[in-house]
Amino acid sequence: MSKVVCVTGASGAIGSWVVLLLLQRGYTVHATVQDLKDEKETKHLEEMEGAKGHLRLFEMDLLDMDSITAAVKGCSGVIHLACPNIIGQVKDPEKEILEPAIKGTVNVLKAAKEAGVERVVATSSISAIMPSPNWPADKIKGEDCWTDLEYCKQKGLYYPMAKTLAEKAGWDFAKETGFDVVMINPGTALGPLLTPRINSSMAVLVSVLKGGKETYEDFFMGTAHFKDIAMAHILVLETKKATGRHLCVEAIRHFGDIVAMIAELYPEYDVAKLPNDTQPGLLRAKDASKKLIDLGLEFTPAEQIIKDAVESLKRQGYV
Repeated sequence: MSKVVCVTGASGAIGSWVVLLLLQRGYTVHATVQDLKDEKETKHLEEMEGAKGHLRLFEMDLLDMDSITAAVKGCSGVIHLACPNIIGQVKDPEKEILEPAIKGTVNVLKAAKEAGVERVVATSSISAIMPSPNWPADKIKGEDCWTDLEYCKQKGLYYPMAKTLAEKAGWDFAKETGFDVVMINPGTALGPLLTPRINSSMAVLVSVLKGGKETYEDFFMGTAHFKDIAMAHILVLETKKATGRHLCVEAIRHFGDIVAMIAELYPEYDVAKLPNDTQPGLLRAKDASKKLIDLGLEFTPAEQIIKDAVESLKRQGYV
């Protein structure tokens, strides 16, 4: 595989880590952002070691094929992270979340195939694995489990719907065309922010440190360090034998488990006490991400993830 890789959604919390690790490994990176004039998207990428001469920035819109084609041209690999991430209320779910997620995924795959890209690694989510209330109670959730779309429709859970439908559209495209596609399904992404903007997962941590009592019943399955999630994408890009979906969590845990750890590590904060089982029916598991572990990924332990994340939030003045 030649050393040019396109990273869509490069200015995001995970995308920025992917760019950093690729540059460190000697790749040339085509990094896509939404607005080239917005320094909050571009400056931290341009200041990375190795960026001079090895980083090219592209303005990209998931619904504009020409902008995607320009970004993927000359690349042997694409890591597709760009996706609208709105977990709260949305006015127009079709336009704000569903269309850019689903159509955007297919557009990136089409453009990559036409450009002769060898492999696309697309970022799905644990939100394409759960909520799945009808999953057998005695079976650990993993790559063979899919989110229940009917349940999501009834509850107005548009983000899991979008991630599930986008991933399924990606697999349909791969099956129909024979194109080489691999998926990463990360858990709640936490760690040191490389970006000046906070991501939704780190905003959840801010809420916990300020006494928030939300349990994220339908949105939590475990957490993973930004760096580990980024490395998972690169590992499956570089490893030809890696196929299918890859759950990417340090362990399957309940949100209450993580909150209890935060309370113990940071007693100076007003962390709420949550019920023991915040995700009813979710079986805990230590080595849930066995596919990635077998590829050589070593997950950062939960306590270290929390420390890295909280210290980053403190440095940036969020808590």
